[in-house]
Amino acid sequence: GLCLLVLRLFIAAHVFLVSCILPDGALRRFIVRVMCSVLGLFVQQSDPRLRDGSVQVYIANHVTHFDHNVISLLTSCNTPALNGAPGFICWSRGFMELGATGSRAELVDSLRAYSSHGGNPPLLLFPEEAATNGRAGLLRFSSWPFSILDVVQPVALQVQRPLITVSVADSSWITELLWTFFVPFTVYQVRWMPSVPRRAEELSEDFALRVQELLAMELGVVSTRLTAADKAEHMKRLRHTSLLPFAPASSQPLAARPRMPPSLTGVGPFAPEDARITAMAQRVKEVLPHVPLEVIRTDLAQTNCVDTTIANLLEGRVSFFPESEAGADLPAPSTSQAAAASGIQGSMAVPSSKPATKQFAKSPVERHLSLQERKRALYDYARR
Repeated sequence: GLCLLVLRLFIAAHVFLVSCILPDGALRRFIVRVMCSVLGLFVQQSDPRLRDGSVQVYIANHVTHFDHNVISLLTSCNTPALNGAPGFICWSRGFMELGATGSRAELVDSLRAYSSHGGNPPLLLFPEEAATNGRAGLLRFSSWPFSILDVVQPVALQVQRPLITVSVADSSWITELLWTFFVPFTVYQVRWMPSVPRRAEELSEDFALRVQELLAMELGVVSTRLTAADKAEHMKRLRHTSLLPFAPASSQPLAARPRMPPSLTGVGPFAPEDARITAMAQRVKEVLPHVPLEVIRTDLAQTNCVDTTIANLLEGRVSFFPESEAGADLPAPSTSQAAAASGIQGSMAVPSSKPATKQFAKSPVERHLSLQERKRALYDYARR
């Protein structure tokens, strides 16, 4: 495997040299496409006669970091660099530099000026603005690519690879490039769709939604309303969650640790997931001891977040019957009527919360635990 990787890196260097030396044209695309086949990159297109030579904007779904390189092997096109600093890396990856564009309006104006020159190749744009695996659905299309011209041509892209997934979320393009050279082969299937003109008095948002629906039907996936910002926020939460110690068993004495009922222990193939949900449920149980554990686990299975579940239980979005525990504070009711009835009794309870640390911790995990302690104190005060 290592020898194959080194050999393909050597061939990829020659592909880059050929791309730099030869002028853009059919000969260059043919030679580079043959050399990419040696690298294990096979590009197939269905019915190339559907490609409209008069269209100046191609709209494609985004699967990998090299979608623009693959489609450029079939026809001349340019993809503007939207992210990353301009320079040699941007140019070597095949992106087109537009200079400083501070806003989307400036970007659209630059692309309109580019498309107004008849000798320039068409634009290849990815309205999803983030790569997905291409198997579940399409991210919501941004409207700015549909503000450039009134006619676009959708391009449906599907990628297949044996044994290893095609695209991994939050992975760099260098990592994806090394995996592409490591696997035996990767097949890119390009399907040209008929060009789509803008309807009379149709807004750019509606135009983008209509093209998104057409591409989703062609690919056999759903058309979602999730945006690239939603994906970035989801990845941020996953990175943040992976750093948190869900079950700090060593920080508590054996007598103080909550015992796990036998019915809740993880058994079988879903044991790790059940153990993680159970550990999170015990954390919620420590904050809200009157809430049944099954209710907590059910809500955690939907929210996958301790803070969200606590908020749902405190604000009454989840109905339950309080449990009675000896030595615990008065249970927080699940309805506003019960809260009003028990408010006088709860106000007599003496607050017993650990004071928050007054020093700024150096470790992110310690800072998060300090934040959790302050939030837990606030929850206890609101519950009383």
